[in-house]
Amino acid sequence: MTRFAIAGAEIFDGTKRRAQHAVMVDGTRILDVVPESVVPSDLPVHRLQGGVLAPGFVDAQVNGGGGVLLNDAPTADGVRTICDAHASFGTTALLPTLITDSPEITAKAVASVKQAIATSALGCLGLHLEGPFLSPERRGAHDANLMRMMTDADVDEILSLGIDTLLMTLSPDRVAPAIIRRLVQGGVIVSLGHSNATYDQILAAVDAGARGITHLFNAMSPLTHRAPGIVGGALDSGELWCGLIADGHHVHPVAIGIALRAKRQPGRIFLVTDAMSTVGSDQQTITLNGRTVWRRNGALELEDGTLAGSDLDMMSGVRYLVKQVGVELGEALRMASTYPAEFLKRPELGRIAAGARADFVHISDDLKAKAVWRAGVAA
Repeated sequence: MTRFAIAGAEIFDGTKRRAQHAVMVDGTRILDVVPESVVPSDLPVHRLQGGVLAPGFVDAQVNGGGGVLLNDAPTADGVRTICDAHASFGTTALLPTLITDSPEITAKAVASVKQAIATSALGCLGLHLEGPFLSPERRGAHDANLMRMMTDADVDEILSLGIDTLLMTLSPDRVAPAIIRRLVQGGVIVSLGHSNATYDQILAAVDAGARGITHLFNAMSPLTHRAPGIVGGALDSGELWCGLIADGHHVHPVAIGIALRAKRQPGRIFLVTDAMSTVGSDQQTITLNGRTVWRRNGALELEDGTLAGSDLDMMSGVRYLVKQVGVELGEALRMASTYPAEFLKRPELGRIAAGARADFVHISDDLKAKAVWRAGVAA
C-alpha cells in the first residue's frame, strides 16, 4: 500500500481549519492528521503551495460529464468518463443519475453502474434514479410520456438491484406512503421531487421514511401563505435533507439565503450539480430524449427556455455560495462534502480524519480546484 503525506496548505477537516498540519495517507485511507513537525522523516511528502486542503466533494446528482450523458451511454466506460470529468473540479464521489427513461435504458444504466463498482471505478458511489415515478405537472425537462405510477412489482424489482447506495427521486402524489416505507426498509434512500404534492402528502412521505428533497425550489409545489407545498415541508422538516443547485440560474441567491436561514435541522441543505454532459467538455448542444438542449450563458435550456439539468461543476457551486450568497467558506465546503455524505449515509466520506477515505481537493485562494485525490490516488 502507498503511504505518503500532504502538507503545505491549511487543512479544513470538515469541522475546523488547521494550519501547519499534514494529512498522512495509508493506501486508500487517512492514517491521521498531525502537526507537520511530527511527520516521520521517511514518509514521502506532497507539498502544496498554500490554499486549503478540503474533503473531496460528494455529488448526489450527476447526469453526465466529459461529453457523456448516462441516459445516452449507460455503460461502465460511460460511468468512468463521468466520474473522471467531475474529479477535475474536486468531486471525488458521485451518484451517476438517470433521468426518466424507458425500462430498457434503465436496466442498462443499472448494469453499467454495477459493473463500474465491481471494477473499482474511482468516484462511483452507486446510482440515482430520478424517475419515472414523478408528476407530469412538474416534469421539468423530463419526458412526461414515460412517467407512471409505482407498483408493488416495481418495488420488488428495485429492491433486487443489489446496489448499496441507491437514491430514488419520486413524487409522493404518485407513490403511496406504504410503498415508500417498503423502499426505505429495503435500504433505498428516498428523495422527493418533480412533484405537485401538498404539504400533508410530504409529511406522510416523511413519516414513511423519505429522507431527501431533489433540487430544492425546482420542479415542485412552492411555499405560499396558505399552502406550504413541498418547499415549506422541506424547510420545516428536520428529517429532510435538501439538494440545491447553486448556479445562478436555478435559484436566486436571495432565495438560497432565506432557505439556509429557515432550514430546520438536523437535515441540511447541500449542494448538487444536476450536471449534464457539457461539464468538462466543449459541447454546445446535447440531445435529451430526442430534444435539443442548448448551452447558453452558463445554463442548459430546451428550445422553450425550460432548464434541462445544469452546466455546473461542484467547485463553481462552492464559489457561487461564497461570492454571491455570502456563505462562509467552511460552511460552503460542508455543503459540498460533509452534508451530502451524511445524507447518503457514507461516513467514510466528507471529512479529513483518521479512518476516512483519502479523498481530497486542494483549493486555491481564488476558489479553484488545483489538485484532487480519490481514494489516495491523484486524479
